[in-house]
Amino acid sequence: MIITGGANVFPAEVECALAEHPDIADVVVIGLSDPQWGRRVHAVVQPADSAALTEQQVIDYAKSRLAGYKVPKTVEFVDQIPRTAATKVNRSTMVQARGG
Repeated sequence: MIITGGANVFPAEVECALAEHPDIADVVVIGLSDPQWGRRVHAVVQPADSAALTEQQVIDYAKSRLAGYKVPKTVEFVDQIPRTAATKVNRSTMVQARGG
């Protein structure tokens, strides 16, 4: 769970909403340190093949499906979401790699 500005955000809920976008192949949502909110919702997105997504497009899509406080404040694009052999995401490693 991510606590942002005193509100609870469940990453799985945000991931499910974003995963419905046809140009998103995979997505992981993590909480990163933020001086204003304590933690901010950050989406790590693997675009579908040949998709040309922008950060604003992902945010706008999330706004149309989620409450405002659940919408990612930042979006990062990667070629592939790192997963373990058991297909799990190590969220703490992802957070640490992004400075917290």
